[in-house]
Amino acid sequence: MELNKQAYFQRQTTLTEIGLAGQDLLQKAKVLVIGCGGLGSPIAIYLATSGIGELHLVDFDCVSVSNLHRQVFFRVKDIQKPKVEILAKEIEKRAPFTKVSFTNKAINKNSILELVSKFDIVVDGTDSLQIKYLINDACVLKKKPLVYGSLYKFDGYVATFNVLNGDGDYTTNLRDAFPEIATDIPNCEEAGTLNPIVGIIALLQVNEVIKLITKTGKLLVNQLLIYNSLENSQLKIKLKKNKSLIFQDIFRDSNYLDAHCTTQDSALLISGSEFKKRIADSNIEIVSVINNPQAVIPFVVHKKIPHKNFDIELFIPNYDKTYVIVCEKGIKSYDVTQKIKNKFPELCVFSLFEGIEKY
Repeated sequence: MELNKQAYFQRQTTLTEIGLAGQDLLQKAKVLVIGCGGLGSPIAIYLATSGIGELHLVDFDCVSVSNLHRQVFFRVKDIQKPKVEILAKEIEKRAPFTKVSFTNKAINKNSILELVSKFDIVVDGTDSLQIKYLINDACVLKKKPLVYGSLYKFDGYVATFNVLNGDGDYTTNLRDAFPEIATDIPNCEEAGTLNPIVGIIALLQVNEVIKLITKTGKLLVNQLLIYNSLENSQLKIKLKKNKSLIFQDIFRDSNYLDAHCTTQDSALLISGSEFKKRIADSNIEIVSVINNPQAVIPFVVHKKIPHKNFDIELFIPNYDKTYVIVCEKGIKSYDVTQKIKNKFPELCVFSLFEGIEKY
């Protein structure tokens, strides 16, 4: 069925602040959405149905069971399918006036600059601090505005960074808010989250993108909005630009490595199919390093040692055993497996590849 464009956007163009001219700006815009999970999936859908002309999605991950409660554009039948593929198909069903494309792999330092340079605006829907700084620094170097969003429990954070001012300078960026990458802040998998705050922050980001493109309203520039869903409270923190930062040097000297995206040594991995064959062996010792002691595990484990409490100095190996370390996604388990193997190189120890979510 061919839809009439004027009728499709009628409610939006009726707004005098948008009108046909604003809608035309949206249709000419090229937007990059990095991360297609809790934030990125509604961001992508709402941007497309708002009339963004060209939308590119980036995510390396597949849909898992634990995604479904907040990533509402994915369905049960989508489990184990690439998020970007599913999301692109959903956009094609809803937004006939948007050209959607996707990259089904993780961004990294080698690819980010070329990717960012192709788009007018970048939207951060990721949940990794390292990757957030990588995106921020690339946007500063390529002079691209960045619509930032992040979550922590009941709090959400939104800002529009690196927008060109009338005086030829650029507004503040992520490093003006938080100069260094924190190492002790858990992601939503570890800290937990409710689905309303995810949707709220995603739509606030969409709102910023639309205002930025149509030059309407007041942007969240030189400030960071913090919204708390329990109290229905919000706080705006003013940001001051640090002009001493040299981003060419920062980008050159940073590796931005994130555990989700690093290559794992196959010699330290056991596949789900192989694990199923050996799970009943008497010499198999299964150790869970999931932080949540109430997490559902689809098989019996012999020990539970939360990743946050794991101390290699307290680990006493039994060389008659073959250890299989497990967690949700195979990331924390791989970290622990590496530590054990480095300390006890003769011990047989493996990480369950891709974790219990893919088991």
